[in-house]
Amino acid sequence: MTESFIGEGITPEDMSFCVSAMAMGKPGLPQKFSWQGKLFSVLEVLEEWKEAGDCRHGSGERYVRKHWFRVSTTENLEMKIYFERQRRSSGGARWRLYSIRSAEPNVEPNHGSETPIGKSGVTEKSPSVS
Repeated sequence: MTESFIGEGITPEDMSFCVSAMAMGKPGLPQKFSWQGKLFSVLEVLEEWKEAGDCRHGSGERYVRKHWFRVSTTENLEMKIYFERQRRSSGGARWRLYSIRSAEPNVEPNHGSETPIGKSGVTEKSPSVS
């Protein structure tokens, strides 16, 4: 199975967020979202982690920058999506599809460019930071 880089925004469907996560200060993972005009449904969260970074104003503190999720979908795909804690200066989606992989061997995802990546291409997992 080849993992393909996507790097595009997704649009969460209204009222499909996981509210229990939001009660703990995490982003509520959308249970349904659209990408390139197609609707996807999250079947299971396979992995979840945070990416932290240093304070941009030199205080020495570290802050959570992104919340990552590796999910399986009802469309038999495995996707890595993330939520950016801070809005981009250029605007755009805070929920983004990082990569996609078909859960079936020898079946490639149906999308544009395909660039295989390895696990190290995502980010190094950081310890949980609030």
